[in-house]
Amino acid sequence: QVQLVESGGGSVQAGGSLRLSCAASGSIFRINDVAWYRQTPGKQREVVASISSSGRTNYADSVKGRFTISRDNADMRVVYLQMNSLKPEDTAVYYCKAVTQYSDYWGRGTQVTVSS
Repeated sequence: QVQLVESGGGSVQAGGSLRLSCAASGSIFRINDVAWYRQTPGKQREVVASISSSGRTNYADSVKGRFTISRDNADMRVVYLQMNSLKPEDTAVYYCKAVTQYSDYWGRGTQVTVSS
């Protein structure tokens, strides 16, 4: 079992920045990839960024050049999502997902609101 807790969400004006954190506990040695997703009411959850166990990263086109996913070098249980140049369309609940060989695990999400 893996437990995930997201933090760092909040309200910010357009152009601002936020850093989200995803802290994992439990069987963290089983985690392969970690990804950030986001969801707005009435829409499907969409992937924003992902990072593999080897450090390879991928981003949705809508956030390339603005968002950066990374692991904490001092604490490999933590994955960050640095979000710069935020836009109102980035407003969503952001979720962290951990992928293991056997299952996917989700956090409960953190709200990000960007005002114009």
